[in-house]
Amino acid sequence: MKYRHCPRTDLELSEVGFGAWTVATDWWGTIQEHDAVKLLESAFDLGVNFYDTADTYGKGYGEEILAKALRHERHNIVIATKFGYDFYDSIERIGHQERTQRFEPDFIRYACEQSLKRLKTDYIDVYQLHNPRVDALEKDEVFDLLDTLVREGKIRHYGVALGPDIGWYEEGEASMRERQVHTLQIIYSILEQDPARSFFPIAQEGEGTGLISRVPHASEVLTGRFTEPPEFDPTDHRAHRKHEWMTEALRKAREVYFLGEDSGRTMAQAARHHHDGAAQHHQHGRPAGVRLCP
Repeated sequence: MKYRHCPRTDLELSEVGFGAWTVATDWWGTIQEHDAVKLLESAFDLGVNFYDTADTYGKGYGEEILAKALRHERHNIVIATKFGYDFYDSIERIGHQERTQRFEPDFIRYACEQSLKRLKTDYIDVYQLHNPRVDALEKDEVFDLLDTLVREGKIRHYGVALGPDIGWYEEGEASMRERQVHTLQIIYSILEQDPARSFFPIAQEGEGTGLISRVPHASEVLTGRFTEPPEFDPTDHRAHRKHEWMTEALRKAREVYFLGEDSGRTMAQAARHHHDGAAQHHQHGRPAGVRLCP
């Protein structure tokens, strides 16, 4: 395993991170807890030290499962979690619809305390705003509170996780230039390079921002597992993606299969290598230096 330094921090992150939502929800198929724990432990044994989750994953389970699997390795791993969605209310969620967001300081502090309890730790390495819109990023009180949490030792650094789909350039630019966050989590793959590619030069400005790419295999399209849109379980998030998107993504994937042919690499390995090339091309800010894979 190779590791990269996150700018303006003392964090050394494994180039491949573990996205815990895949073992904390049924959005990627159902997985039993003992298997989830085994996957997390195996990842650690293979050198993965970076684990990304969120308080809303499984209504807190995404944090609890990390504690169950790796609490004894707490000081040897880097934990990133997220906040901003209010799953504590009594409003019933319908399907995969987006929850109500809250970025008031009182709620953020409450959410942080709850995350610390579920993670069974007294500090969070990277605390991320979860899919914020521009209006949330414009609130000085949000970042004043985050700075306070850093001084209190409850969080070490803070960042922004963009989503839920490609786009969000304005939010990414504001996060780096106006709020100077330590990390920015973005969608980035061979098939989905924009607007992430525009973030690279911004990330290099000043002391640099660490970019963390998610969905590097484009929801398994770049693994070579299937060549036509399959039938997913209704709970699987890919079943909710437009059939047209999957068909078009698979068409594009066929055009880049040559990256894995006659190279001794699988298509999945070639997709990961694409991120390495981007990171090496933009050395200072280490853009796309860490990939979150299930």
